[in-house]
Amino acid sequence: MSKPTRVDYCQYLLSTPLNYTLMHFADHSESFSHAQINRYLAQDHLTPKQVWKHVEPNILQTHEGYIIFDDTTVEKPSASEIALAKPQYSGSARKVVNGIGIVPCVHVNPELDQS
Repeated sequence: MSKPTRVDYCQYLLSTPLNYTLMHFADHSESFSHAQINRYLAQDHLTPKQVWKHVEPNILQTHEGYIIFDDTTVEKPSASEIALAKPQYSGSARKVVNGIGIVPCVHVNPELDQS
């Protein structure tokens, strides 16, 4: 069985319209297991500069376009063995919970009806 690469992961991110989770990737991959993808993500580190280098050609910047960042905490109350899960404040729970912090980023261009 082959190991996931950055190209595999980026292709997955580009091809899925809504669900970007590790589980979704594993469920829809014939080549990689959940554990393999998890190990890959724990070892590979994309810098913001590397991400922008690949994303910038696909973004047509206009006066009406914008980039949205939104932080969220996914609660993992029983996840003592998940490295990314840690105590952090959850605005929806209004308390500190054990969870994983995620910051999605979406570019929206209403002139071209693209996101």
